[in-house]
Amino acid sequence: MRIVIPDDYQDVIRTLDCFSRLHGHDVHVLHAPQPATLEQLAARFADADALVLTRERTRIDAALLDRLPSLKLISQTGKVSSHLDLAACTARGIVVTEGRGSPVAPAELAWALILNARRQLVPAIDAFRQGHWQVNLGQALAGQVLGIWGYGKIGQRLARYAQAFDMPVLVWGSDSSRAAAAADGHRAAASREAFFAEADVVSINLRLSEQTRHRVTLDDLTRMKEDALLVNVSRAELIAPGALLQALDTGRPGYAAVDVYEQEPVLDPGHPLLRHPRVLATPHLGYVEKTGYELYFGDAFDNVLAFFGGAPQNVANPQVLAAGN
Repeated sequence: MRIVIPDDYQDVIRTLDCFSRLHGHDVHVLHAPQPATLEQLAARFADADALVLTRERTRIDAALLDRLPSLKLISQTGKVSSHLDLAACTARGIVVTEGRGSPVAPAELAWALILNARRQLVPAIDAFRQGHWQVNLGQALAGQVLGIWGYGKIGQRLARYAQAFDMPVLVWGSDSSRAAAAADGHRAAASREAFFAEADVVSINLRLSEQTRHRVTLDDLTRMKEDALLVNVSRAELIAPGALLQALDTGRPGYAAVDVYEQEPVLDPGHPLLRHPRVLATPHLGYVEKTGYELYFGDAFDNVLAFFGGAPQNVANPQVLAAGN
């Protein structure tokens, strides 16, 4: 069985404890972070019986699948999302399996970004290394209002962190999200406009879908306070194209902390978000953490072994199995 694992940017998958589960199989781990053409992807995946995808790093569409006649299985780490054309896989008799997600690492990273951005630690540390002492003045979190759009697993963890830091929580989202937040003792915003206007820190924690794509607009952002912070560790496409930079340049919000980008990986040091003086940018580290990797890849490898062992599990398109493919 030939298994291909693309986009291991850090070259760490072989170091995971769960990797030993694939012992005895023909496993090829690819590391190149550069975007690849259709022809390059087809060449890299040629003769693969199974692909193990790292979240959404590799786009799988009908044109690519047509170049992969040997492919029988795509084992997704975490849940299937818009990067993978599930209908095209089904039409070609390719089984897709998926695993679990975890809110722990993304929520922790979001909080690290909030703390660092508010206390302005990166510029202070950079200046200190250059021989300068106390060059700026940060802000404490206590008393500031944390706005959470999307009160799911990550949003709920952030709300608990906020309570430990004496931050009132303001929630916006669906009716069910706002009701759940109120049941937990938090305040639901009276309106979308009030949410952006009242929060000192806004964290966007929505799943990307056609309904949420470009959901956050320039008008939303420019309603924020001059010293407010916008945090996005979810998906860049949740914000309208160009809106964040335009809003920052108008002075509302005053700061941003981002972990996600419309085109990834970002390899250009001249990227406008990396160069902006009031943006704290990290290279999509939200889920990139050892415990999470063991969970994601452990599930994915188990799904590979189960499929080729004749007992498929966690199948996202069971109609392929029903058709006898």
